[in-house]
Order: sequence, then structure tokens, then C-alpha cells
Amino acid sequence: MKRWYGKLLGFIAGWLLMRHPAGGLIGLLIGHAFDEDWFKLSRDNPYRVFNLTSDATDAEIDQAYRRLISQYHPDKYAGVAEELRRQAERKAGEINAAYDRIKTLRRR
Repeated sequence: MKRWYGKLLGFIAGWLLMRHPAGGLIGLLIGHAFDEDWFKLSRDNPYRVFNLTSDATDAEIDQAYRRLISQYHPDKYAGVAEELRRQAERKAGEINAAYDRIKTLRRR
């Protein structure tokens, strides 16, 4: 389900701050950007996916990767609703991307 509260709060805050309908429109646009994750910061920190810090050892990263990928692997969701399977595929893709990013950063 898509988030909607950023639009509402942005509209109200913009209207109240600028005391003009144009402020509401600007706030609505900013709220929409937050609801759609245009300002996503998790791409910058792949360690956040595994709930680790950048000081983690390779063994800790591998262990966290194996734990999460076994939990969210799409094959485990073969007989469930299509939406749950898509969510598992998205999460597994996020886990794999974070793991690849960490391995690339560590090679340098």
C-alpha cells in the first residue's frame, strides 16, 4: 500500500507556513516526494539493510546475508499470494544489491 500521509501533512504545513493556497501546493509536492521515497537514503548505506555498521567483519556480513536471504528468498513463497511473492522478490533484490555493494566497497 502506498503512503499518503506525507502529502496530507505537506499540504497542511505548506498552507499554514505560507498562508496561501500556493503554499499548500508546494507542501503537497514535497509530501509526494517523501511518500514516493525520492529522497531515499538507504542506497547510500548498504549496511543498514543488514542492521550492521561499516565496522562489521566479513564473517558478520556473510552471516547476516545468509540469514536474510534464507528468510526472504522468493522460492520460499511459491504457494502464497502474488503480492507477498512480489514483496519477497523486492526484498531479496534489495538484500542482494546491498551485499554486492558492500563487497565492491571492500575490494577497493
